Amino acid sequence: MATRVTMPSMGADMTEGTVARWLKKEGEAVKRGDKMAEIETDKTVVEMEAYADGTLLKVLVPEGRKVPVGQLIAWLGQPGEKVPEESGAPAGPLGPAARPAAPPPTSASAPSPVATRLAAASAPMPARPTPPSPPPTPVTEDGDRTKASPIARKLAEEQGIDISKVVGTGPGGRITRDDVLNYKPAPSLPSSSINRPAPKVIAQDIPLTSMRQAIARVTVRSKTEAPHFYVTVAVDMTDTMKFRQHLNEALAESGIKVSVNDMIIKASVNSILKHPKFNTSFAGDKLQGHADINIGIAIALEQGLIVPALLKCQGKSVVELSTMARDLGNRARGKGGTLSQQELTQGTFGISNLGMFDVVSFAAIIVPGQAAILATGTVKKTPVVKGGEIEVADIMHATLSCDHRVADGAEGAVFLTEIKRNLENPALLMV
Repeated sequence: MATRVTMPSMGADMTEGTVARWLKKEGEAVKRGDKMAEIETDKTVVEMEAYADGTLLKVLVPEGRKVPVGQLIAWLGQPGEKVPEESGAPAGPLGPAARPAAPPPTSASAPSPVATRLAAASAPMPARPTPPSPPPTPVTEDGDRTKASPIARKLAEEQGIDISKVVGTGPGGRITRDDVLNYKPAPSLPSSSINRPAPKVIAQDIPLTSMRQAIARVTVRSKTEAPHFYVTVAVDMTDTMKFRQHLNEALAESGIKVSVNDMIIKASVNSILKHPKFNTSFAGDKLQGHADINIGIAIALEQGLIVPALLKCQGKSVVELSTMARDLGNRARGKGGTLSQQELTQGTFGISNLGMFDVVSFAAIIVPGQAAILATGTVKKTPVVKGGEIEVADIMHATLSCDHRVADGAEGAVFLTEIKRNLENPALLMV
């Protein structure tokens, strides 16, 4: 019996995808796990795997067509088997630009109450009448608009004082002789405008890319569904930075260079092995455990942020994790291949590192479906007190964002402290 092939979901935020390229042709044999097609999502291009053996009987969606998740795109079956008469993708122009046109308004349709209110709100406001100008200040007996006694005016003239700057204490604010004698000019400040035009501010709307729209949906969902709480520690990375230097010197001939982030990944894996609750997902009436530790790594692209995962990190050495992370980053940036569906959808714990931007501390948003994410800042030389003496140490701040439905504050603190213990004792990173 023929098997349906539908547009897969490559993430919780994905609602539609584009068949970028078919990797199998009609009539070609397909085995379970083979790469059948490249699917373009809002964020990246992912290889779609076959979930059954058979022959690709019929391709229903041509390359370049965007269809919703779950839409039938092809049939698998036995050679010569008849394809069921079931429609595939809806007819229409190819490519992501295809959109249904909005029906033109008809003259018979009456405006709704909401539209009426919106039209009234957008109508220009009537011009307000200009208030009458205040009456001019009456001229005093001294011939100008400053109320001052003749002796006060004469003293001010002799001493070079601008009479209009003196505050009068006499009747009706009249300036007296004592006011002029007690006058102290305010200190003059240099003008901030040195005959140069004010900078022009460009105000324009910036349309959101599809990736930025996807990021908006995911982050809103995460902050809406998962009650976040945060714990932060300062990690003394002094010994670990020395260890990293010696390790990279030993690995120089192999071309492998272990980064600070690689050691953070290894410390997180070790901590998860000791506290497996942080490798679960909240699932209503239970915490769904995962057999593998898949560490999601936040990667910034020009279009936005993605968090693909290093798969099956348990049992991997820090050098192996370093090699995996470099390969994942290259493929995420379009160098040397594409990301798999599993890498984009099966992360179980997240890490976001902004240390390369000299950020000291921040809190990240949990990826939906995961229990926590670790945010780390730069390693900075900082004065610390050790044994009553002030020393300079390499300090890094780490903040754990936790889903309160999965763990409580004390559990998050214990888990983060275990990560800190691994990073402050580099020998543990070799276990």
